Amino acid sequence: MPMLGLGTWQNTDADECRNAVQTALEMGYRHIDTAQAYGNEAEVGEGIAAADVDRDDVFLATKVWIDELAYDDVIESTEASLEKLGVDYVDLLYVHWPSREYDAEETLAAFDELVDRGLTERVGISNFEPEQVREAVELSESGVFANQIEMHPLLQQEELREVCAEEDIEIVAYSPLARGAVFDVDVLSDIAEKHDASEAQVSLAWLREKGVTAIPKATSEAHIRDNWESLALELDDEDVAAIDAIDVEDRRVDPGFAPW
Repeated sequence: MPMLGLGTWQNTDADECRNAVQTALEMGYRHIDTAQAYGNEAEVGEGIAAADVDRDDVFLATKVWIDELAYDDVIESTEASLEKLGVDYVDLLYVHWPSREYDAEETLAAFDELVDRGLTERVGISNFEPEQVREAVELSESGVFANQIEMHPLLQQEELREVCAEEDIEIVAYSPLARGAVFDVDVLSDIAEKHDASEAQVSLAWLREKGVTAIPKATSEAHIRDNWESLALELDDEDVAAIDAIDVEDRRVDPGFAPW
């Protein structure tokens, strides 16, 4: 799984979404993230098809929404997602939230069925807390590949990272720029100035230092490129320590059905 991907949450303008995906892939991105709930799987698929990149070179992920987590609904909604995306399989399929129709045993059994049928190569979970992570590991015959969570310098998720490390589960960070809040953090601005970089690049480089894959949402070519160029930024130990010392918990995504 490439450690930097393009997120598409709230990218609901059809042309903008399609163009962002194509632009990112032709720039060098090879990881694209979407979800049933985003309402843009068709446009994401069109962007992938339009890009001068082979489908098999793209790590494509989508997520099953909380109303579609009963066994049959998982299967049927995933088949519909693949049709919208215009692909035969996804590289990673997530349980979007452990909520509403989520039943660990039934839902994960359906995901195992999708792996067996070749409709997804990997099983993912998203927004799972430590106890739910451990339960999923016990119940998933296919194994849990990744937990996608909100993570950034203002929400560092230490306990959850420790649990996922113990279970050999990758972390994928959504909202890795704290929905723009990282631009107003003095620690990040000072490090950015030191390296002639942006606060976004600093945040993404810090996540990479932690072994975390980031999927920042971006629509303009300038922002897509700025995020991409974070791969060239190497933070030193002092930088990492300064960011680690940011002692806040500023969660930006907190729906009423969240498990915390």
